[in-house]
Amino acid sequence: MANLSISKAQIYYAARGRGGAPLLFLHGAGASHLLWNGQLAAFAADNRAIALDLPGHGRSTGTAHGTISGYARAVLEFLDVLELDRAVLIGSSMGGAIAQSLALDFPERARGLVLVGTGARLRVAPAFIEGVQTDFETTARALVEYYYTPDGSSLLRAKSLTQLHHSGPAVLAQDFAACDAFNVADRLSQILAPTLVICGTEDKMTPPKYSEYLAQHIPNAKLVLIPNAGHMVMLEQPRAVNRALRDWLGSFPD
Repeated sequence: MANLSISKAQIYYAARGRGGAPLLFLHGAGASHLLWNGQLAAFAADNRAIALDLPGHGRSTGTAHGTISGYARAVLEFLDVLELDRAVLIGSSMGGAIAQSLALDFPERARGLVLVGTGARLRVAPAFIEGVQTDFETTARALVEYYYTPDGSSLLRAKSLTQLHHSGPAVLAQDFAACDAFNVADRLSQILAPTLVICGTEDKMTPPKYSEYLAQHIPNAKLVLIPNAGHMVMLEQPRAVNRALRDWLGSFPD
């Protein structure tokens, strides 16, 4: 675990492993690199697995951005400082939007794309946008209920609520603004990177139809739907997510 400097922030990141294709994990709105702990440990033996805290999130300094393109520029700087010309970009929800943006605007940097619980358009429910600013506690608790399946772990729910509290309303408001304005539906055919799309069958934040749309419109995309999982599919079903990712990486062209 370490920090590095980009132009407007100190970025905190966790890294495991040294060889194989670099995997860069990008978290979603109001989250942090901790979202990907189960994946970092699983892929360290064969890959260089890296998860960062976006500016203003987790242990990173700086301010949260109100646009996906702003976050994409920060991630690009992060890759430059690490001297990583190309990486497999793995993003959840807002992180998936950032990954799509990078693959479209800087295709030479995306060796592959893994889109987890995300979409080509990420409209946020007006009640969540307003609630973050007027009643953060109630809204945070409602969000957590949307993250998981009805019988999902109470411990995972508690950890997600703690993470939202850590991020706070200002960061979440900026993230939701970025997501709400994101729309690359008419550009998906331009994504050239091999793509894996993963979604929990019970995802209420970005339902499976969002992932099905991505898989239908991105060339060379593969769709994997994971049962008994909601929006936080990598936390509820880490083994299934890791298996899907490992199988896909195994068929990756050199």
